[in-house]
Amino acid sequence: MFLKTTLLIFSAFILSCGTTKKQTETTSTSETTTIVETIENNEIMNPQKMIAAGYLLGTIVYSDKEGDCPYTIQMPGDKMEFYYLDPINLEEKYKKDGQKVWIKFGGLERMNRCDKATPAQVIDMKKGG
Repeated sequence: MFLKTTLLIFSAFILSCGTTKKQTETTSTSETTTIVETIENNEIMNPQKMIAAGYLLGTIVYSDKEGDCPYTIQMPGDKMEFYYLDPINLEEKYKKDGQKVWIKFGGLERMNRCDKATPAQVIDMKKGG
C-alpha cells in the first residue's frame, strides 16, 4: 500500500512539472508576441523591450575610404569596444551617417567586401532613438 501511494505521489509530481514548463513556454511566447506587436505599432521604443525582442542597437557609419564598405553598422562589443557589420541588404532609408538603428541580423558565410566589417543579412531594422 505504501509503495502504491508513493508511486502515485511521485507520478503526480512528475506530471505537474511538465505542465508548469508548458505554461511557462506559452507565457514567454505570448510576451514576445506582445513586445513585437508593440514595436510594430510605433509606440515608444523602450530599449528593454527591443532587447527582449531580439534587437541590438547600432549606428550607421558612412565611409568613402578605399577598402571600406560605403555603409556599415557599428555594434557595441565587449569591454567598451565595438565591431562593424556589412549589411548586404541595407535599405536606402537607413543610409544616413550617424543614424541609430535597432537591428536583428544573421551572419553570412561569405568573403568580406571590406576590411573592417563582417558580412551580415538584415532580418529586421527599425530607427533607433
